Amino acid sequence: MSVKPDAVFVPLNIAVLTVSDTRTFDNDTSGELLASRAVGVGHRLVARELLKDDLYKIRAQVATWIADEQVQVVLITGGTGFTGRDSTPEAVGCLLDKHIDGFGELFRALSILDIGTSTVQSRALAGMANGTLVCCLPGSTGACRTAWEGILAEQLDARHRPCNFVAHLKPIGPCESRG
Repeated sequence: MSVKPDAVFVPLNIAVLTVSDTRTFDNDTSGELLASRAVGVGHRLVARELLKDDLYKIRAQVATWIADEQVQVVLITGGTGFTGRDSTPEAVGCLLDKHIDGFGELFRALSILDIGTSTVQSRALAGMANGTLVCCLPGSTGACRTAWEGILAEQLDARHRPCNFVAHLKPIGPCESRG
């Protein structure tokens, strides 16, 4: 990682959503990984939810967080596969002002090392909406780890250069320094 020497770490307000018909908070290792990694580096977990794979419930929750001035990043795990119940990309895609095409491309390039050609079935995606970064990841803990270590850790760090997502997020508070 290239770090600008005089840049400071900017803690972000992050919401984590797990989409699953079978998981509970007790066995949600993917949502827990994202939440603990975010908090572990200094970000703030401002919300965590678990929803059944229902397009309209997912869309409503994500839209609420996008509209919330305190939420800067939404990390979603689950519902990105090809089964009839997987609807996260359809729920979220229409809410995005700008799609970050490279996110899904980079995620699949990284995950090929772990799961081979099965990565073509990943519908991971990301985009910006109302100054909020929204990232949709597969439901496996391994996929969340790959996304965190290979993309999110650097892109959610204002010190990462030559660019990062932090500069594009809505500011929190009256005098937010965004590095």
